[in-house]
Amino acid sequence: MMILVLSVIVGLSVIAILPVMSEAQLKQKTFVTHSGSVIQTTGEIIDPLYTVSSVEFDPEEFLRNFEYGRISVSESGQTIRDYTIIAEDDKIQEISPGVFFNIWSFNGTVPGPTIRATEGDLVRINFINNGSKEHTMHFHGIHPAEMDGVFESVGSGGGQFVYEFEAGPVGVHPYHCHVMPLEEHIVHGLYGVFIVDPKEERPPADEMVMVLNGFDTDFDTENNFYAANTIPFYYQHHPIQINTDELIRIYVVNMVEFDPINNFHLHGNLYKYYPTGTDLIPSFYTDMITLSQTERGIMEFEYKFPGKYLFHAHKVEFSEKGWVGMFLVNDNHEKNNQEIENGT
Repeated sequence: MMILVLSVIVGLSVIAILPVMSEAQLKQKTFVTHSGSVIQTTGEIIDPLYTVSSVEFDPEEFLRNFEYGRISVSESGQTIRDYTIIAEDDKIQEISPGVFFNIWSFNGTVPGPTIRATEGDLVRINFINNGSKEHTMHFHGIHPAEMDGVFESVGSGGGQFVYEFEAGPVGVHPYHCHVMPLEEHIVHGLYGVFIVDPKEERPPADEMVMVLNGFDTDFDTENNFYAANTIPFYYQHHPIQINTDELIRIYVVNMVEFDPINNFHLHGNLYKYYPTGTDLIPSFYTDMITLSQTERGIMEFEYKFPGKYLFHAHKVEFSEKGWVGMFLVNDNHEKNNQEIENGT
């Protein structure tokens, strides 16, 4: 009996010291090595390029994050969307291993938050300038002259201004600071994306935002790094997971300064392209578009075959300096077959 009791105590002690695995710890993580091998693990990924501690801006979180504002309705029935945007110009971020850069940011990130509204909504931006320099917010689109963010510079150290206008036209538009010298404010990171949805919704899709940007880290008016969403090579080693036979919609905006053109090439597929997104009918069916500064559009596509597919700038200099990523396409057929077999 004594032996049995001791055995039970020892067994309980062993159980007590075993670590409790949380749902997050058990979740499979995917990583692609330099040789192209796909690793899936529930353990910690030792990323040769980036670790959690060295990336203050998370490209994975930014990719599918949309800000809809604080919503209310006017007496006339119009939807009102309130946003608070804070400008700063004193943050230091490690944009590449060992490379630190003074970013100027909207709400602490480069790019700033992706603002989203429906055509006809009243958009109200409560802008606060906590920077040491004058800043503004200039939205591409249609609005009154006094809301253009060009001649109404907002003072440093807490200056405030309220931008108010109806969302329109439909499409994807950039916003950025418009204080001179303009290129200085843009290359440091004061820009973001403004999406205006049509009143009749687009077809359901896995939606993403990709801001194509570059960084001149030695201040010679030539970019040293290029990326989709700020961090060079991030989506190559942290592939974007999508499914076969699922509509993908990418809102792409080119914010690269100093270079007259940029481009976006998709491997193993073609996409429907809507320049600026103002038309609901695509203008092109292609695998590469060329974009000038602040040019933008909407890409739509589906993959039929699972596997790894690159997307990148076909201007080789850009891709070799970081503007390259990968889609990891999962086979959706297996999931659908399993659901049918299980009667779900």
